[in-house]
Amino acid sequence: MTTTTHLLRQRRFLPLFVTQLLGAFNDNLYKNAMVLYVVYSLYNSEAEEARFSAIASAAFIVPFVALSALAGQLADLRDKAGIIRIVKACEIGIMAVGAGGLFMAWQGVQVTTIAIPLMLAALFAMGLHSTFFGPIKYAILPQHLHPEEVLAGTGMVEAGTYIAILAGTILAGWIPVEAAAVTVVVTALLGFFAGRQVPSAPPQQADRPLEFPLLRPFLNHWRNPLARALGFLPVLLADQGLSAWRLVRNTLHYRPVFLAIMSISFFWTIGAVLFIQFPPLAKNVLDASKEVASLFLVVFSVGVAIGSVAINRMLKGKVSARFAPASVLVMGLFIVAFHVVCQSWTPHPTGTLLDAWAFVAEPLAVPLLLSLLGIAVAGGMFVVPLYAFLTTMVDKAETARTIAANNVVNSFAMAIGAVLAMGLSAAGVSIVNQLLLSAAMCLVSALLGWLLHKAELAHPGEIGHSF
Repeated sequence: MTTTTHLLRQRRFLPLFVTQLLGAFNDNLYKNAMVLYVVYSLYNSEAEEARFSAIASAAFIVPFVALSALAGQLADLRDKAGIIRIVKACEIGIMAVGAGGLFMAWQGVQVTTIAIPLMLAALFAMGLHSTFFGPIKYAILPQHLHPEEVLAGTGMVEAGTYIAILAGTILAGWIPVEAAAVTVVVTALLGFFAGRQVPSAPPQQADRPLEFPLLRPFLNHWRNPLARALGFLPVLLADQGLSAWRLVRNTLHYRPVFLAIMSISFFWTIGAVLFIQFPPLAKNVLDASKEVASLFLVVFSVGVAIGSVAINRMLKGKVSARFAPASVLVMGLFIVAFHVVCQSWTPHPTGTLLDAWAFVAEPLAVPLLLSLLGIAVAGGMFVVPLYAFLTTMVDKAETARTIAANNVVNSFAMAIGAVLAMGLSAAGVSIVNQLLLSAAMCLVSALLGWLLHKAELAHPGEIGHSF
């Protein structure tokens, strides 16, 4: 607690913490306001609702796959604080577009032809925003914090992120869509001003140009027929796809980092499947209103925040994966318990949805919410040390690219989770039974966590190099 209080008084930590908190709040307020509006106001089919929720998740994830390599290079080779200022300025314009889509949907103007595409475009752009901010929020910590502060700082960033998710999710479920549209723009402005206070974080290696293995030769010969036929954008995406592959391939050289990335990726696959399932599950299985769907996300966010703080206390500031296998196995058991309670839920008359108070008064509501809280607490205990592991087990000059490689693999894993959820829905597998997929994936995460701890013991105190 002393370390926590100390860091919150330091300019080397507080502005970054606030900037990240506001960004996570805005992401979740906007995304959940959009998804809940569409699920509860436009669609009336479990399959359509699950499909839209998966499309929204995919729109946010795709930029991580396409541009994480460039984001990681920028964060390692340029001043991280300067990138934060640019990214947060872009957020203002992105949220203005998203707010326009929400207003059009609220007014019923061209909802399916313009409003929804606008909202999805803004969500895609927020994915871009997070792609470039993501490597910085963890990579900057070892640069600004002392070694003994890194785990506490990582845990606070993670806990703060989920507190922000909590606040954004609550507001998305309880305020009108037009109020959400105004709030996301105001929050973007506040995030811009907070980001300007982050101290300079210059690169830890000599300045050198960014790598574009395909793009530069293409531009040097733009007059040739192939260049004219393909155009700039396809070559840019191909270039970044190649860079992403090279980025991930480099992490294979150092086993502890690669195993940490794989463990985190399986965790976020589980999280992606669960988050896709929550809104349609609340509406179609539990006969609950959008406020209850929001409550699920709130409980999940609170649980991860609790787990983030608890694991720091258990490890006493030491970065280690020794609790990872047990944490994720406990998470899987809570998912099974959540599935059992959902299966036992008594349906209500067609056409009636329980509000939050009526839902909590249901006999099985408390076991359901406690199961969900257990999932989240165990998940937070699993993932937080792994992020700290990534930033402390590699050279400081490589931390952002390591986080970027992690983001690429995470994004692929979450995309696979979204596709699996869509495929199971299309095949007629109920939302409740899809929960068992998440429980099964916890076994894989536990195995990876165990292998990571073994690798950690085999390389005590070693600093790896991948780039």
